[in-house]
Amino acid sequence: MMGSPEDELERSDSESPQHLVTIQNFCMGRYPVTQAQWRAVAALPQVNIELEADPSDFKGDQRPVERVSWYDTVEFCDRLSQHTKRQYRLPSEAEWEYACRAGTTTPFHFGETITTDLANYRGTDNEEYKWSGSYGRGPKGIYREETTPVSSFGVANAFGLYDMHGNVWEWCLDDWHENYESAPTDGSPWFDNKNNNRSQ
Repeated sequence: MMGSPEDELERSDSESPQHLVTIQNFCMGRYPVTQAQWRAVAALPQVNIELEADPSDFKGDQRPVERVSWYDTVEFCDRLSQHTKRQYRLPSEAEWEYACRAGTTTPFHFGETITTDLANYRGTDNEEYKWSGSYGRGPKGIYREETTPVSSFGVANAFGLYDMHGNVWEWCLDDWHENYESAPTDGSPWFDNKNNNRSQ
């Protein structure tokens, strides 16, 4: 089931309607792309656009790459595909959610709430944006104000994937949509031809 149930805490309208999706087999990296991986692929021949080799603010070979656009990530996949002769692409939103949930039905793959002992996110209140540092009955935590090395919390989901909650935002291949009305049910990326996505 893709999306969140109407009674889930802190859900947004963009997560509805909840709907059944059939996902085809696919593979996904165990961790977010690291800065070392990004540099290696950025050094490969250009396919469509230039890539900055070291775009991240928070430096470290094993930290996730950040400050990259959707177009940058598509170029990363294109270069890797050209180099290896195997197809690499961003996941569809349905594939990403399936991979993140890993068979669970709770808001997080490890349960009903989240703590900064399990993931890197802002665990402190922010009055300006009316942000609470806690989720549900979970405790408030800390705000590291930087990324952490991939898998540093040692908590993988049931599919063996790390850092699916927190640390960095992750790109999906789909165009942005306000909700799941008319979303594909076969797990494919959802394009509406209103955005200038090169990969279409």
